[in-house]
Amino acid sequence: MSIFGSIMSKIFGHGAEAATPATGIAQDNQQAAAAGPSATDRAGGAGGAPMQTVDVERVLTEMAAKSGQPSNWQQSIVDLMKLLGLDSSLAARKELAGELHYTGSTDDSATMNVWLHKQVMQKLAENGGKVPDSLKN
Repeated sequence: MSIFGSIMSKIFGHGAEAATPATGIAQDNQQAAAAGPSATDRAGGAGGAPMQTVDVERVLTEMAAKSGQPSNWQQSIVDLMKLLGLDSSLAARKELAGELHYTGSTDDSATMNVWLHKQVMQKLAENGGKVPDSLKN
C-alpha cells in the first residue's frame, strides 16, 4: 500500500467507525483508501452511493487527544505521520513526495515537508475528507 493510501486508510477508517454500517459507505471508503488515491474516485461504490464525508480535523484531534503525546499535526507532516502510527523518517517522506509528484528538491526537507503537509490535506479533501481551508493553505 502506498504511504498516502495508508494515511487515508488510517483517517478514513477511523472516521468510518462512526458511520452507519447499513449504508455500505464506510466499507467503500476503506476499500478505496486501501487501494490508494486513484481508486478514491470510485469510492461511491455500486449504485452511485455518495461518498461518506469524514471530518479529518475532528478525527485527527480525537486521535491526538487519545495519544496523550504533544502533536503539531496541523502543521507538521512528521507529527501527522507519527500520530497515524506511520514511518515518518526522511526516506518515508521522500517516498510520499514521489507519490504526490513533488517537483522540488527532496534535499531541502523543510520546504518538502511544508509542501507535503499541504498536499496531503488537499488530497484528503479531494477524496472525501472535510478539511478546513486553514489546513490546506
